[in-house]
Amino acid sequence: MNCDMGESFGAYKIGLDEEAVKYISSANIACGFHAGDPRVMAHTVDLAVTHGVGVGAHPSYPDLMGFGRRKMEVTPAEIKNYIIYQAGALQAFARVRGAKLQHVKPHGALYNAASVDKKIARAIAEAIYELDRDLIFMVLAGSEMESAAREVGLRYAREVFADRNYNSDGTLVSRSHPQSVIKDSAEAAQRMVEIITTGRIKAIDGTAFSVQADSICVHGDTPGAVEHMINLRRALEEAGIKVIPMGDFIK
Repeated sequence: MNCDMGESFGAYKIGLDEEAVKYISSANIACGFHAGDPRVMAHTVDLAVTHGVGVGAHPSYPDLMGFGRRKMEVTPAEIKNYIIYQAGALQAFARVRGAKLQHVKPHGALYNAASVDKKIARAIAEAIYELDRDLIFMVLAGSEMESAAREVGLRYAREVFADRNYNSDGTLVSRSHPQSVIKDSAEAAQRMVEIITTGRIKAIDGTAFSVQADSICVHGDTPGAVEHMINLRRALEEAGIKVIPMGDFIK
């Protein structure tokens, strides 16, 4: 189970990191481009280390005002630099705390763009490989990011979302859609157990498609987030599914 964290900024607090970290196994920590700042980054790494949670970088487009959710027209070379800059900063915070950066997961619009754009996906994969070839690239299952990780020679973890609906092509339903987010905690938990045990996801139009899942994303800033996590963790454990950091099993 992974969660986007460290998205507070200055005097503004976002999310329930101190509670959420108790129920996850990997943290995607904002690196200052869409949210977060040096103080928040340091604090969030401390939280992850204290709770035995894998530390991951959550880089984005340089879009603090838009929370990284606006697509930007930038070159693959620029994207590589954005990734190295942000992940490298978080890597330093982890190192001085005796921890190791486990993974990199793009945020928001950058994640969505890389899911369907080969050049963007490749730029991110190359940046991660050049920074540290032992890092895990967290990718949307079945996306261009997964293909890029294989081509570059990176380890990768295929991700599915507990609280988001999917289109039939495997992409996430846009947040502008009223049904983009699944708000019922029990429904989200049961959905994830079915995905892991059957290898299939039901799309918003009623169709289904195959998927392999290594990690489940839960959002810490949605209504009832902690309840989502508690119910999901319980449902997984009752189904005999063990929750551990992805670095422990992704080879």
